[in-house]
Amino acid sequence: MNVPAELKYTESHEWIRTEADGTLSIGITDHAQEALGDLVFIELPDVGRKLTAGEACAVVESVKAASDIYAPVAGEVVAANDDVVKTPEKVNADAYANWLYRMKPANAGDLAKLLDAAAYTKLIAEA
Repeated sequence: MNVPAELKYTESHEWIRTEADGTLSIGITDHAQEALGDLVFIELPDVGRKLTAGEACAVVESVKAASDIYAPVAGEVVAANDDVVKTPEKVNADAYANWLYRMKPANAGDLAKLLDAAAYTKLIAEA
């Protein structure tokens, strides 16, 4: 299972990468895309939407099931990846190269509450 060490993770299987400008890129983990199977539909939050931590804000749908995507921290959506909306299978091909949306965190300190790669690896091993 691919769990890049430089990313943060949530218990609901989102990955978070801090970009150079301080924004966060959010996607679903390799574990999540594998469990879902072939993705056929992705719905993303609107740019400008304000999110609270843990709020359902996007949906990924596969041939097996639909799954909500949750905001890892509070903040504002600053970008949505239209590329994955048009071709959801890109997330199956490389979950970490294909972010879903970007947000500006309300409080960068909230990132410390997220899981590191070791904690996430342990979480999925116990599942």
